[in-house]
Amino acid sequence: MSRVRYRSGEGELIPIIVLIIANFLVYIGVNIAHFTGSSIIGYLALSRSTFLQVPWTIFSYMFTHQEFFHILANMVTLYFYGSFFNRIAGARTLLTVYFVGGLVAGLFVLLLSSPYSFTIGASGAIFALGGALAVLTPKLKVFIFPIPAPMPLWVAILVGFLVLAFIPGVSWQGHLGGLLFGLLAGWFLRRRVHVIY
Repeated sequence: MSRVRYRSGEGELIPIIVLIIANFLVYIGVNIAHFTGSSIIGYLALSRSTFLQVPWTIFSYMFTHQEFFHILANMVTLYFYGSFFNRIAGARTLLTVYFVGGLVAGLFVLLLSSPYSFTIGASGAIFALGGALAVLTPKLKVFIFPIPAPMPLWVAILVGFLVLAFIPGVSWQGHLGGLLFGLLAGWFLRRRVHVIY
């Protein structure tokens, strides 16, 4: 069984809390605009058809959600993945994997998605954290509702990716890009994070 040596220190949840707050602020702004009869999604969502006109969307899309269940699921996952990753690798590495993973996920969206589709959500960046954790702590057991038995984290992440890939309207391209980057990042980080086997 693997043993994980945690980093200690005050404020270890601050990066995750800031990310969650930022996502909810954008979510509130998107919905206020919607209820007032306007839409700002086109200025925030990532799409090949509009990218040259709004290039900042390669970054803004990963903070943008419109449906409550979407942001709730993403933020709960971000909290658990992020807080655990932060404890073993530190805030700087957490933010690097998160943002670079989100950017790589965005590139996969631009390359592989329909040019007229629009992608929003933090899932690609979150899958980057999950992919890195799957490499760093492959024997870690987690519970996935509604399955009553624990499973290795890497199995849970793989199953989650495969399930989401078959749901219509879900960007498997972004998830794939984030996951692949996370796996690569985890491989590079194995020598320097405090994980002992």
